[in-house]
Amino acid sequence: MAAPRPGRAVRGSSTGRPLMAALDLFGRRWNLRIIWELRHGPVGFRALQERCDNMSSSVLRQRLTELLDATLVEQQPDTTYALTELGHGARRALGPLVRWSAEWAATLSAADPEDVPQGF
Repeated sequence: MAAPRPGRAVRGSSTGRPLMAALDLFGRRWNLRIIWELRHGPVGFRALQERCDNMSSSVLRQRLTELLDATLVEQQPDTTYALTELGHGARRALGPLVRWSAEWAATLSAADPEDVPQGF
């Protein structure tokens, strides 16, 4: 399956509005995790696989291909993977959502402390 792109039909949008294309890309399992794990710099394939709870190598290859196609990740000459400037921008853009989700979890936890997991 090809990476979602603005202007092309994606899940939830036949017109491929940019926000819907981004949500489709980020909504694919492991894509956000890969971006998160690359936030501090380049990582090799096996190290990235370990950081992602030892996901299968075929799924990691597929997700990296999508993120490479979306220009959020690039492969370095030493065969490590790194976020592009666009990828770093996506990670920064998700910061407010991370903060909001922590507030949401705290609110739910106050209502029923046994239901809400702690941390990420």
